[in-house]
Amino acid sequence: MDDRPVILLAGGEHADVVEQEFRARYDRDYRIELTGGVAACLDRARDLVGEGAQVAMVAAEHHLPDGTAIELLHQLPAVVATSRRVSLVPFEYFNDSLDELREAMTRRELDTYVILPRGPRDEEFHTALIELLSEWGWSVGRPVVTVTDLVAGPGDRNAAAIRDLLERLGFPYRSLGPDDDDAQAILEAAGPGAELPVVSTFRGQTLSAATPAAVTEAIYGGFDSIPEGVIADVAIVGAGPAGLATAVYAASEGLATVVLERDAIGGQAGSSSMIRNYLGFPRGISGMRLAQRSRIQAGRFGARFFTGRSTVRIEPGPPNEPEHQHVHVRGAQLCARTVVLATGVTYRRLGVPGVEDLVGAGVYYGAATSMAREMQDRDVYVVGGGNSAGQAAVHLAKFAGAVTILVRRASLAETMSDYLVREIEATPTIQVRTRTVVADGGGEGWLQWLRLEDLDTGESAKTSADGLFCLLGAEPDCSWLPEDVALDERGFVLTGRDVPRDAWVDGQPPASLETTVPGVFAVGDVRAGSMKRVASASGEGASVLPLVHAHLARLRAREFGA
Repeated sequence: MDDRPVILLAGGEHADVVEQEFRARYDRDYRIELTGGVAACLDRARDLVGEGAQVAMVAAEHHLPDGTAIELLHQLPAVVATSRRVSLVPFEYFNDSLDELREAMTRRELDTYVILPRGPRDEEFHTALIELLSEWGWSVGRPVVTVTDLVAGPGDRNAAAIRDLLERLGFPYRSLGPDDDDAQAILEAAGPGAELPVVSTFRGQTLSAATPAAVTEAIYGGFDSIPEGVIADVAIVGAGPAGLATAVYAASEGLATVVLERDAIGGQAGSSSMIRNYLGFPRGISGMRLAQRSRIQAGRFGARFFTGRSTVRIEPGPPNEPEHQHVHVRGAQLCARTVVLATGVTYRRLGVPGVEDLVGAGVYYGAATSMAREMQDRDVYVVGGGNSAGQAAVHLAKFAGAVTILVRRASLAETMSDYLVREIEATPTIQVRTRTVVADGGGEGWLQWLRLEDLDTGESAKTSADGLFCLLGAEPDCSWLPEDVALDERGFVLTGRDVPRDAWVDGQPPASLETTVPGVFAVGDVRAGSMKRVASASGEGASVLPLVHAHLARLRAREFGA
């Protein structure tokens, strides 16, 4: 049986060219099938779904014998919602079709459009296809080549959290049951009395009673490997977009750079299924891919990453040593001349006891992209009205039978980007309930029901639910910072002219991204007044570097008496 994922083609007058281009590049890894027009392609897609085949992509020539690619791709999600949808446009028709294609993209009736190749080695054409297939393989298809194995029993919440971590890091893995044949060697390597979940990493380590923190520390190296007596130029606390941008620019400019992250590299943005409004990615990019590429980029310039433990304290170094900060994590200490706070924010808790008891068992904080596949044909609820909630709902709709977004406000447009509002409106399986909150919930070992309350009428009703994804807005976690670092009334870090005037030195405020502690900076979502977007966080991460250089120059001048 041929179990390769299928790329389904719909050809018109250029059918031979279409088939040749796909077979030449993708025939080894995908089943390439050519059909005729709209009706024939939809019929074949239904047959493939009925056979249990995975349809990775449907690529249709823009003009078909019985319609257009847009008409076909608009109907496709009702047959197979997870397939990537591409319109193939012959060069001679491109200008006349451009407005129609742009409108279709706005309505989310296709994922992208590309011009058919007019000669060999059209790498731009294939780059567009490969990007879509790569995202499909990560979010829908199961990995064939893996680097990590996870052995766990059914319903193991720690295992679910580890799977989510590995998905966010972009590490392909196998999930095995303890009775599977391939699991036996892993359990033997873990030793007698090993406790599930057990994780075997690509570094050759086998972790018993594994936790997400232990797994990420095993992947990137333990904090006990931080060299003693070495003072880094910059320690970055947090590896979301702001921290990663700081790491890339600092390391590329020759600064000794260390990044500390308690969770998955990428932060909240790393769990976004698709970011469509980030500069330079016209077809969008998943948060995982953006974080993965940024991490690799920073690492190639020499930045070092340490993950799995929270930063618990920052304090000045001893007065008899060159001026620097001590950054403490549990069981370890790092010395750094400057510190950049890029810790981002955490999602607010729902605070409903019956629901909180089921976190990890149908209830999740964040997008939890790893769980989307588990929601196949189920009833799912998303709480939140920001972009993260919208992205999660659109991604979940590719799998779930129905997705309901619950928001306190009267409209999504008040807090969500317009492109996402339009995409949600164009997705028939997504319903939006405004002025509605979760009042209660429960289930036997797994979420089974919710009680929803209408804020205007006060009426509540019980409904069945298989999954609840909470993306409730931002709260900073700055309780560990020293009292010398000024915060606003909501707990965000104050910088520059926003700091209290009594903290200004000689009538001058700190630098624009500097806190009330000289040499300690704040960027991204944790900073008071920042714009809570990926692009602005990355921009602040890059913008802090001149300020870091200026502080380092002052330290050198004082050290050498200049």
